[in-house]
Amino acid sequence: MLEWLQKPWPWYVAGPLIGLMVPLLLLVGNKTLGVSSSLRHLCAASLPSKIPYFTYDWKKEAWNLIFVTGILLGGWVATRFLSHPDPIVVNDHLLNKLQQYGVTDHDNLLPGDLFNWPALLSLRGFTMIVIGGFLVGFGTRYAGGCTSGHSIMGLSNLQVPSLIATACFMAGGFIMTHFILPFILSL
Repeated sequence: MLEWLQKPWPWYVAGPLIGLMVPLLLLVGNKTLGVSSSLRHLCAASLPSKIPYFTYDWKKEAWNLIFVTGILLGGWVATRFLSHPDPIVVNDHLLNKLQQYGVTDHDNLLPGDLFNWPALLSLRGFTMIVIGGFLVGFGTRYAGGCTSGHSIMGLSNLQVPSLIATACFMAGGFIMTHFILPFILSL
């Protein structure tokens, strides 16, 4: 059992399990799946100011904060106790492409050459970590939700705005991967 938990699950197991969260949340408490709104709830609970955006009854959405806490704890437990001892396998074609850009450290989930404190002080690291993080946050707010909210929950509920958002997420991912990322990695 432990060995099964340590290996990546195939898409036909993980996908349906994620998908089953939609009806489960709807049946249990008429709740919607989404993670980005939890930052708003956390700010509303923590900030004593009277900013209109944070002035609402965040306690009605406290379950979402518990859900996100569970995600964080689950990630910690999986990393701490269920990590597979074998090295991470990266596709040979991708390895060759990354080596052309000086990315050679593949010992962790994120390449150490790109995601570390010294890299943050470089133009390439600052662009990827700070500017990229800002754009993800801005895009999430602009789209009215994140990929989990739109692509899992919204599409399951046949919402047209979620279909448009998901199509834009996919297009943005393809553009980033094939055009923008190579430019950033060459900095």
